[in-house]
Amino acid sequence: MAKEVKALTKAQLIGEISEKLAITKKDVNNFFDALTDIAYKETKKKGEFTMPGFGKLVKVARKARTGRNPATGETIKIKAKTVVKFRVAKACKDAIIPAK
Repeated sequence: MAKEVKALTKAQLIGEISEKLAITKKDVNNFFDALTDIAYKETKKKGEFTMPGFGKLVKVARKARTGRNPATGETIKIKAKTVVKFRVAKACKDAIIPAK
């Protein structure tokens, strides 16, 4: 059975970046807070936010559709709505899962 691997917490990520760049944890935390704020505002205003080499947040309008209640099997109507998706950049995919 494979051992469960836990993702880095925000504090651990901040600590790693702080060590690697030799800057304070407070500065790294402020950078992440600013980046998050900019990403949210740009996605809301322009419909997308790109982080080169990593990916982009994209605001997408979903059409209304019919679905099925899994508990009862009853057909239901699902309203149209706007959702946010993250699209991974090709460079990121290639770095994590190299092409064969």
